Amino acid sequence: MATRKTTPRKPAAKPRNPELAQAADNLSEAAHHVGVAMRQKFEEIGHAASAEFAKAMDKARVKRGQAKRQLDALMKKTEARLKKATAEARKSLQQAAKQAEKRMAATKKAAKSSLTDLQAEVTKTVAGGKAATKKAAAQASATKPTAAKKASAKKVSAKTATTPKAPARKVAGAAKKAARKAPAKAATA
Repeated sequence: MATRKTTPRKPAAKPRNPELAQAADNLSEAAHHVGVAMRQKFEEIGHAASAEFAKAMDKARVKRGQAKRQLDALMKKTEARLKKATAEARKSLQQAAKQAEKRMAATKKAAKSSLTDLQAEVTKTVAGGKAATKKAAAQASATKPTAAKKASAKKVSAKTATTPKAPARKVAGAAKKAARKAPAKAATA
């Protein structure tokens, strides 16, 4: 590349009009003052803006702290309510379990007593059936029939002996059915 030749500068020539030179100097000095003043104004505006921004940030931090404290207080209240509700639910569940156990015990007791009553009735009925059989046998032997009559009496007594047993079986079956129904009735009551 070719270099260009530079010529040394000539010293500034004195202006022909000294007033014009004075005005140019004053204008240059005024421009310098205006530039400095503008720089100072921009700095002041920047400082004011940063101060306002800092104030806004401080307010936001304070509000954030307040919101956090309010949220923490709300969380504590909610946790306390939850603990209380849980305790109440647990207590009511325990009471319900106790009541159910009491009902079961009462039902069991009622079923047991009705079963013993039914068993007593069945034993009485069976004993009554045996007594009737013995009574019939005693009447047959009291009449002292002849040999032919004795054979027929034995057949009759055998028939009478089986007939009382049939009602005893029916009574026992009815007692079993009643025993099955008694716990169901006590559970519903």
